[in-house]
Amino acid sequence: MTMSTDMEKLIGPRVPADEFKENRARYMIPTLLFAAAAIMIVVSMFLPYWSLTLHAPQYPQGLTVVAFVNDLEGDIAEIDGLNHYIGMRPLGEAAQFEKQVSIYGIVGVSLLILAAIFVHNRWAALLALPGLGLPIFFLLDLQFWLANFGQNLDPTAPLSSSVKPFIPPALGVGKIAQFRTEAQPEIGLWLAFGASALILVGLYFHRRAYKPLVEAQQK
Repeated sequence: MTMSTDMEKLIGPRVPADEFKENRARYMIPTLLFAAAAIMIVVSMFLPYWSLTLHAPQYPQGLTVVAFVNDLEGDIAEIDGLNHYIGMRPLGEAAQFEKQVSIYGIVGVSLLILAAIFVHNRWAALLALPGLGLPIFFLLDLQFWLANFGQNLDPTAPLSSSVKPFIPPALGVGKIAQFRTEAQPEIGLWLAFGASALILVGLYFHRRAYKPLVEAQQK
């Protein structure tokens, strides 16, 4: 058995030149969809993923914090000042590890999606899986930290006796004492969800294109 044959068993059969020429669109569609998804994920990391607006009596216009994959922006000092009274830790202490590795992780996810273009068997789905789950992972991780902060209040805080532990919602409206929060996805997260949709469609066309070749290879 040659090394070329071993490689084809690992990454799937190559498309014969005449077959590719005759059915170019069949093989280009999953390639273009995967490539577009990878680009969208890379672009998303430069854009805000999530925002939260805190409405308080002393701030009628609201205070807003905007989350990127590796940073927080907005009225952080003011929100931290209000949170201090109820015993919540500063926002900057959340997800420190995730913020440190996020750029490398997202670039890695994008490279895996691009690698799936060159894999013509079921392993392509495994390579694309991290990109498929990226936006869901972001929201789950975000909800974890919101719950962690809301459930672990400092009992020595000035207003600790008037606020019970709570879980702020990652999306939608929440209420804590006299405060109200409005959390929503931003353009970066929407791009990540769009990339997930492209990956799903790409996997469908990938299977449709390469399954006959895989079956022929197995015979």
